Amino acid sequence: MSEGFSFTVSATDAGARAGVIETPRGDIRTPAFMPVGTAGTVKAMLPENVRATGADIVLGNTYHLMLRPTAERVAALGGLHHFMNWPHPILTDSGGFQVMSLSKLRKLTEEGVSFQSHIDGSKHMLTPERSIEIQCLLGADIQMQLDECPAIPIEEEKARTSMLLSVRWAERSKRAFEEKSQPGQALFGIVQGANYEALRRESLEKLMEIDFPGYSIGGLAVGEGREEMFRVLDFTTPHMPAQKPRYLMGVGKPADIVGAVARGVDMFDCVAPTRSGRHGQAWTKAGAINIKNASFADDPEPLDPESPCPASRDYSKAYLHHLFRAGEYLGPMLLTWHNLQYYQELMAGMRAAIATGDFAGFVAEFRAATGETVL
Repeated sequence: MSEGFSFTVSATDAGARAGVIETPRGDIRTPAFMPVGTAGTVKAMLPENVRATGADIVLGNTYHLMLRPTAERVAALGGLHHFMNWPHPILTDSGGFQVMSLSKLRKLTEEGVSFQSHIDGSKHMLTPERSIEIQCLLGADIQMQLDECPAIPIEEEKARTSMLLSVRWAERSKRAFEEKSQPGQALFGIVQGANYEALRRESLEKLMEIDFPGYSIGGLAVGEGREEMFRVLDFTTPHMPAQKPRYLMGVGKPADIVGAVARGVDMFDCVAPTRSGRHGQAWTKAGAINIKNASFADDPEPLDPESPCPASRDYSKAYLHHLFRAGEYLGPMLLTWHNLQYYQELMAGMRAAIATGDFAGFVAEFRAATGETVL
């Protein structure tokens, strides 16, 4: 483990596990959901309200921050924690996925990825070394190696070529991290290999030889569907180091998370609760609802009368419906707040169930309430 960074599994229940990641900026209780703060903010939320939902850590996006306001500017202004008024742990991705999905005229080589900004067309080069430099300038507590994330489906030989490139980039990322990082920061390797079992095993074995304090599972939640994602996890997570955290990148909806926790995953991030909140979708204990539906126009009940969250408890569905119909900013703000509270309560519920040995009961109750299949 990196100095000042550690992970302890405190309880297990079948494949599910609960624990704590310790960092100099605070503990991260696992299973953990990380709200996405793409450009230095969790959209429509104040940092103190994000914290009040139970979030121990948020995610920042290397690609977006390197383009605007630039990592150098953030560093000069005291680092990302100070810049966004979030003194708790921050994880940053490598920027690779956004380069592949958002950028204009991108070109992939052994050196890295050259691309044009989606903002102003300016030209940039993202290499493993530059990605780590940016993440260190931002001051991220947990950083990601640069990797290539191919879409599924992909031919096996092409998937292997891509995976091996990511392994070589992992080696370069670690060397750069060892030169530029501060005590207490940690770098995670990213397991790739599309949906091929042999490739996932090969990727993991090579990354374990490089030796990282944590391992991410990349290349999923890219349209392959829940059943296929679970199949890949079934043959991947059992071989991951038990004493190190496992992070499933970009996942997901509540049922995705519950199913992945059952398969031994510790960390998650996704734009689902914030993005859906801005568009009128609320996640509730009984499943997702669209607050813009006419059926809520006269509903006097709040989303969750027992919630500690004001957005969930103090505003009627009718009022929320009105805000969205009227185009008022408060509607997306309240629904985002509610959704983040729901996600953190979901994680807290799973941690408690694992600790008491009743994770199966938690899953059964979740399935009965939402109608979702998670196993």
